[in-house]
Amino acid sequence: MNPVIKILIVEDEMIIGANISLQLNSLGYEVSGIIPRGEEALLHLKENQPDIVLMDINLKGKIDGVETALLMQQEFDIPIIYLTANADKVNFDRAKATHPYAFISKPFKKLDLQRAVELTVTRLLNEKSEDKDSPLKNELPLVISDCIYVRYQEKMVKVTIQEIFYIEAERNYCRIHTKEKEYLQVMTLKDMEEKLPQNHFLRIHRSYIVNLSKIDEIANDHIVVQRKTIPISKTLRGELLKHLQTL
Repeated sequence: MNPVIKILIVEDEMIIGANISLQLNSLGYEVSGIIPRGEEALLHLKENQPDIVLMDINLKGKIDGVETALLMQQEFDIPIIYLTANADKVNFDRAKATHPYAFISKPFKKLDLQRAVELTVTRLLNEKSEDKDSPLKNELPLVISDCIYVRYQEKMVKVTIQEIFYIEAERNYCRIHTKEKEYLQVMTLKDMEEKLPQNHFLRIHRSYIVNLSKIDEIANDHIVVQRKTIPISKTLRGELLKHLQTL
């Protein structure tokens, strides 16, 4: 299965929380919970740790969002994105002291949410990729919605699904071919195949996976993608034609 970024929403307005959850799901993220109080969020984290926390600064209850974040950071190292309808200097400075990854001001558009989360994911992946002992190194590439994060020059970079033409096996490596660049990944083609969305990609040969929307020509024993001739296994040709009929 593709690793999916899990996000916890801590928001005391449940209608707002539910709307954020729907937007995150549509963007390809998994919402691990919608929690209205800071105290409840701290208990939740002991049982189910997300990758990112979306935290309303002005929470009702015994502790607000900033106090919740401070307590959370005593035990967990989880990126925080603050939600706030009150951007006064005092609250901003309190929140800033907890080193959040982003702020989103209410009311906000879906694009504001999308950009804040994408920037946080990119920063998180870069930080994890620099950690030699990080388990995330074994989870790459990471597929989220319509893009894939791949390792390139010691960083994680985002490549949209539509940029990829085909992927070629090279022993225990695989090379992702796009129009502008090639990305060599330390993983087998089989592992890559398991991570890619099957409605876009198909393995047509033991050494090749192709983006179905990029096929220019189909012959009996090969296809052509961007002037590259790619062989088709006899046993997989029927599977290819079936997939193309569903596009």
